[in-house]
Amino acid sequence: MTIIAPSVLSANFADLKKDIEDMNNSQTGWIHYDVMDGHFVPNISFGPSIMKTISEYTDLPIDVHIMVSNPLEVVDYFAGLKVYMLTFHYEACDDNNLIPVIEKIRRNGFKVGVSIKPKTQPWEIKSILDKVDMVLVMSVEPGFGGQKFMPEALDKLDWLHEYRTRHQLNYLLEIDGGINGETGKLAVEHHCDVLVAGSYVFKYPEGIAAGVKSLL
Repeated sequence: MTIIAPSVLSANFADLKKDIEDMNNSQTGWIHYDVMDGHFVPNISFGPSIMKTISEYTDLPIDVHIMVSNPLEVVDYFAGLKVYMLTFHYEACDDNNLIPVIEKIRRNGFKVGVSIKPKTQPWEIKSILDKVDMVLVMSVEPGFGGQKFMPEALDKLDWLHEYRTRHQLNYLLEIDGGINGETGKLAVEHHCDVLVAGSYVFKYPEGIAAGVKSLL
């Protein structure tokens, strides 16, 4: 079963509680929460305080994606919060802090995700694929919503699926960027397990629940 993870970056923050309640009453699987620092990506979003508020209104798993230059430090900001999956960017790490980031996420009791930007190839993260619970393939350049889907992301999903099958690994595959009814279906056909969708879901004409359902 495909997991739909609406990205609250596209929610209506003038009435966020209603949007969360609509997700609670839909087939939403996870809530996707983007953290941007204005340095690793050219935008700034929310921090842990808003995530804490969101968690008060939902029991849905919260899927946190940190697009930051210093993941080793930022992981601590979420200590004690109701994070299900915490995903960091491979490109924000070097050989010295890649494993420490993974270990720190685990120590906080979170599942570990790693994300790759469009110019990063999946085989570059081979050394850690047995250490993570999810790989997030970005199908747009991270930092802004509403971008056009990059179809080369589908080849990355295929490679990662073949690798996990061959090595008997269990990490999930997630995709984020330009997901709609058409691109979401393509991603699922290419073995994707989790679809992150922002404006498509929150601006769906018949409402959030219908938008989520249309992706299943």
